[in-house]
Amino acid sequence: MKDTPEFVSKETWDKVLNYIARSDEETPYLLIDKDVVRDKVSRIGKGIRNSKLFYAVKANPDENVLGYINSLGAGFEIASEGELRILAKFGVEPERIITSNPMKTYKFLQEAVDYGVNMFSYDSIAEVEKMAKYAPGADVYVRIAVPNEGSEWPLSKKFGVEVEEAVGLLKAAKESGLNPIGITFHVGSQCTNVYNWNSALEKAREVYQSAEASGIKLKMVDIGGGYPIKYLKNVAEIETIEEKIDKAVREKFSDDVEIFIEPGRAVIGDAGIFVSTVTGKAVRGDENWLYIDVGVFNGLMESIGGIKYNYVVGSKNDPKLWTIAGPSCDSMDVIDREVELPEPEPGNMILLPSTGAYTISYASEFNGFSIPRTILI
Repeated sequence: MKDTPEFVSKETWDKVLNYIARSDEETPYLLIDKDVVRDKVSRIGKGIRNSKLFYAVKANPDENVLGYINSLGAGFEIASEGELRILAKFGVEPERIITSNPMKTYKFLQEAVDYGVNMFSYDSIAEVEKMAKYAPGADVYVRIAVPNEGSEWPLSKKFGVEVEEAVGLLKAAKESGLNPIGITFHVGSQCTNVYNWNSALEKAREVYQSAEASGIKLKMVDIGGGYPIKYLKNVAEIETIEEKIDKAVREKFSDDVEIFIEPGRAVIGDAGIFVSTVTGKAVRGDENWLYIDVGVFNGLMESIGGIKYNYVVGSKNDPKLWTIAGPSCDSMDVIDREVELPEPEPGNMILLPSTGAYTISYASEFNGFSIPRTILI
């Protein structure tokens, strides 16, 4: 495994190989390169005026990861009391925390208010009534529905409303004693269509202007997350995406508008490399099957939703096409098909780059397999 894989820096790869060489850590485990995380936090938002970064905790809520991101001064976006409690361990100031879950549980809302969190999103009258009762006077921002075409993990159906309803919800919030401050949207996770942000911002502009005409002065647009990372192919760089976003913001909004960004995958995704072991192989019909000790249920859940990973083995054997499966006895635990790899042997390591996001956070102990440990390097 001496050759650096595509889309992984030599510095990161050297760190990974050095850690493996000197460690007796039992696989599977997830390595996170702190230098990559620091670089991402410093770059995201730099190209957009008046922007603030709030790391989406759901992408990877490991305590060591959150502690490190906190040390970099970033804000956080949360959706549950569990996420809030981790941040509370580090004494994260409430003004550095927002919650963009439009449907909050009563327990979470109460704990957030008690902690001092004061910024909440919503997209329904029922949520307005809930916040007016449990978070009176809070700063609130309405979520609108926007196109998710070109996103490998669409998020367009569960939340969000159209322009007219959004304006009505902003009015309802104000009439209920809440403080409507802005609009939020999400173009979809792993968005490879840079034009989605432009169309979303155009829709946000319509809401912004209609609200102002109704006597509601907004000051913030939350553009969510969606910045893509490199799995098996090149994607637009952060700077390219933000150049287009900033241009759209300048064209559509006043100079003093605040822009909130909620990156998750873009911060932690390509900082992570799963270290796994080949546990077995078999021929079934005309398929070659390769079994590894991390799978759908204990770390690679996104594989069943369309995310494709890269696989690196140290074998010098002839390549074959493989169906790659995880360790559980469930037939859903199939990670990928028709993956070309030199034939490894059971006991060989297999490494998966770009696995820092939405892996450990989705992992369970189904079938008795432990959740892999996260290790910062």
